[in-house]
Amino acid sequence: MSTVPNELSDPADSQSNTSWGLGRRLLVTIPIFIVLLGILVTVSNLTSVPWKREPTGQSVSTLSPNTGVVFDNPQDVPLAHRDSFKVSSRTVTLDVKRPATGEVQHVHVLLRAPKDSAGTNVRHPGVVFMHGAGYGTAENSFGDAAADLSSAGFVTAVMDKPVWSTNDITRDYPASAKAYDQVVRYLRTQRNVDPDKVGLYATSESTWISPYVIKYDKRIAFQLLLSPMVYGPRQSLGFFVGQDFSLVGANNGYQSIVRRLFHADTEMMGLHNLDFPMDLREAYAVPTMVVYGSKDVLTAQVEGLEHILYSAHRAGNRNVTVRSYAVANHVLRLGDEADTGTPFADDYINDVISWAVGTVAGLKQTSELVAGTTIRQSIAVPVELKADRSLTVYGSMVNVGMVVLLAAALLMALVGCAMKGWRLVHRNHNKVFGFMRGFGSELLAVAVTTLATFVLFAAGLGQVIMAVVKLGWGGAPSENPGMMYWSWPVIQVVSTLVVWAWARILARCIEVAQVRGLAQFPPRKGAISDVVSGREPVFASKRFGRVFFWLVAAAMFSVLLFFAFWGLFIF
Repeated sequence: MSTVPNELSDPADSQSNTSWGLGRRLLVTIPIFIVLLGILVTVSNLTSVPWKREPTGQSVSTLSPNTGVVFDNPQDVPLAHRDSFKVSSRTVTLDVKRPATGEVQHVHVLLRAPKDSAGTNVRHPGVVFMHGAGYGTAENSFGDAAADLSSAGFVTAVMDKPVWSTNDITRDYPASAKAYDQVVRYLRTQRNVDPDKVGLYATSESTWISPYVIKYDKRIAFQLLLSPMVYGPRQSLGFFVGQDFSLVGANNGYQSIVRRLFHADTEMMGLHNLDFPMDLREAYAVPTMVVYGSKDVLTAQVEGLEHILYSAHRAGNRNVTVRSYAVANHVLRLGDEADTGTPFADDYINDVISWAVGTVAGLKQTSELVAGTTIRQSIAVPVELKADRSLTVYGSMVNVGMVVLLAAALLMALVGCAMKGWRLVHRNHNKVFGFMRGFGSELLAVAVTTLATFVLFAAGLGQVIMAVVKLGWGGAPSENPGMMYWSWPVIQVVSTLVVWAWARILARCIEVAQVRGLAQFPPRKGAISDVVSGREPVFASKRFGRVFFWLVAAAMFSVLLFFAFWGLFIF
């Protein structure tokens, strides 16, 4: 740092007030370093939360690799299949109300029906499609599945996703259930629909909603569940994020972020969905088909299936069919879901149609109830996850405090640079900061190192998140995780060096205090007032520099507390 300009260092002044040798400075620095590091390690350990990952590598062997669905049909009841009918379509608009706020959303509903049923007395079974996460519309969602089911004799309804003024984290699930049920009831009023044979086709996020539709509407005839999120949002999301962090090769240290994040008490922030109750007795009381893909990295398949079977049997329902498809992703597509036009897995659509046709016909299934590829799950569902208010309050203070202090320090630095530039233009040689005794150069070194470490942390975490998103869309994890793995230990090492740098600065402060008579008891008369008033400054000759020093020091130490909260000081 010998090239630091005079604004940040005054070598002559640094030499004039130095009275300690290297050995003494080291003897003072070491205990300060131990205390500071101990504080940060303690914070990391006190904010750590338990996470049970066992048992790992769970699996359920299917009874047959053949996913086909077959029924006993002694009366030779005619059974439709895909392309048995041509399909007609029309769109209607319904007003769905959100009870909590009174908001009304005008939703389009795209109705598809077997073409020869229009104007006849033939009544067909019906299916209402329920959206996963995002903002699906009637026109851009479920097009191939709905058309195929309609070609097999079903009247299908795909509606705009009911969102009102909510977003992905503030969805109103009970209101959504009412909205979907409104479409179910509308479908029943159609003259070409059998009102007692209307079921649900739910995928991903909507499987948190479908249990409430069944609870509200006792006439739901059946349900098709794709990659059902059986556990509550906190446990389901915690599971898939924790699992995917491991699958993409992220360093285990990043798991500490997941643990703390999913212990957040979101109720105090006005977000109620994370602990949305899911264990409804009615959830699986109707004939149910559950479908999984082997490349689905979002769903807890083994424990989810066990819970579905237990809940269905508890409700008196033994009609649960399970199919698992190799190479299929979360929405039963082959390949990367981010690519348009990706096909469904294997005979998925044919199997769904066969099951739905036979079920509404009241036939007895003769094929195996659990079939396809082996169902697997890498880690346990973290059922112990719960809201921790004290951790949330402290974490909010640390994270918000860091952002505020960094913003304030950056603003003050920009003001200082503007002042310096203005003085250079006007050939005014008065100092802006007036740092003394090398404190300016040391502060600069600590600030640059701390911020560089923070950038590395953000880059590493960002790469993990991007890899998880790619994996969730059906992509393959990279063979070389790179920064996702090595960034964590590097940040730990550099953060420890930053703590050592802070210990050196504090030791210098003690040294100057002794020279000034502040370290004796009682302090030298007038010493404290001289320092406070700036008559005998310690860090900088200018008040702006003194304020800037303490603000930057607080901001940089807040970054260390941020690291400690997220577990970087657990070695």
